[in-house]
Amino acid sequence: MQETPINFEEAFKIADRVIFAKTGKHITDIEMMIFRGAWQDKTYEEIAENTEYAANYLHRMVGKDFWQRLSDSLGEKVSKKNFKTALERHWKATLNNSQTGGESLLKTEGWVTPETLQEPILDGSEGSVPLDSRFYVHRPPIEARCQVAIAQPGALIRIKAPQQMGKTSLLDRILEVARTANYHTVTLSFDLADSTVFADLRTFLQWFCASVGQLSGLPNQLSTYWDDIFGCNNNCTVYFEEYILSQLPTPLVLALDKVDVVFEHPEIATDFCRLLRAWYDIARRSDRRGDIWKQLRLIVVHSTEVYSALDINHSPLANVGAVFPLPEFTALQVQDLAQRYELNWDPEGEVRHLMSAIGGHPYLLRKSLDFLCRQPMTLEQFSQIAATEAGPFSDHLRQHLWNLQHHPELAAAFRDVVMANKPVKIPSERAFKLYSMGLVQLQDNNVTPRFELYRQYFSVRLAVN
Repeated sequence: MQETPINFEEAFKIADRVIFAKTGKHITDIEMMIFRGAWQDKTYEEIAENTEYAANYLHRMVGKDFWQRLSDSLGEKVSKKNFKTALERHWKATLNNSQTGGESLLKTEGWVTPETLQEPILDGSEGSVPLDSRFYVHRPPIEARCQVAIAQPGALIRIKAPQQMGKTSLLDRILEVARTANYHTVTLSFDLADSTVFADLRTFLQWFCASVGQLSGLPNQLSTYWDDIFGCNNNCTVYFEEYILSQLPTPLVLALDKVDVVFEHPEIATDFCRLLRAWYDIARRSDRRGDIWKQLRLIVVHSTEVYSALDINHSPLANVGAVFPLPEFTALQVQDLAQRYELNWDPEGEVRHLMSAIGGHPYLLRKSLDFLCRQPMTLEQFSQIAATEAGPFSDHLRQHLWNLQHHPELAAAFRDVVMANKPVKIPSERAFKLYSMGLVQLQDNNVTPRFELYRQYFSVRLAVN
């Protein structure tokens, strides 16, 4: 008797079942879209048609992770080309087991089910989320739009958000896409620069040129291309145009991380921002210079806290490039993240309870879930210590407290906000600065604490004795 081949529905059930058994997480909607397209033998370009996603994003980011998870769950190497055969083999084994009265395939192969999970596999909650981490939560359509933007000649992408909102994690994934497109990538973090680099604009831009060259594998040629009579910004432009960009055979994706460090030096920051703006404008031209500068794609990453030291009406990079603010996680994304920590939470129960205290803040959520997985306590017990020095947020809260103590006018304004039981109206400049620091949310012309966690902690720490 000829065996009936596995159909799409059965194959998807097998894939979803084994992935859930291995990770405690079901296949997502975007992964199902890839699975269905692959089942129909579509290319990633065909799968991406009539969607908001770019083919390279589906291939290099979502697809790569999905096929790896399916491989881990099945216990064999699986790809878009061979997954049908692998799933059919496991499907037939399941049928044979059920017909012979044997144990289920999941149990005989020693897979871990949600009921038998003892200790989650954690990667820590500090710093950026590694590229291969199961704890990275996609925030569509941001990743897809960034991937489209970086493919544009002469692109300038700005990623901005308060600290610990996931900027560097997103940056890492944009750079991974750029590398798969054979772009030359360089990441320069300004927190690596010592104080002497910021002595003056000349020293800073020479360090900038030499650092990018060094990271590109090029020797220092400042003595050849730098002539003080032409000014610092012009010299830096010449160094990139005639040396760095001309030496690289493929487009250069230059990621500038922790740019807020530069903004601590306004006399340098103004000229540096003007320089980046000029490069972006040159790349818009249809001449020889424009063609050269189209080879450069800039990614500027900075915290919004930087604006707390600047005029409210003068954002240093206003109206330049494609801007990507990072929002908080939604309730569904929080539930998804909890599942990755092997916590089977209900959206209207535990998820809502936790978000009532810390919203959808990525870092605070990772700290919470990591803490709850390591410490035997209920959510109610966790809530009692969250705003104390014994809780997992003490470093985060003390950093905010330190910043406020060094800006007494902001501390006074925020004290009024956390002490009130309704939205408060404060001077617009202070409201903007507190909002940029991630401490308040705006409601028309009034403000409230961004999180209940902040109200509880700062109402005690900022109280007038």
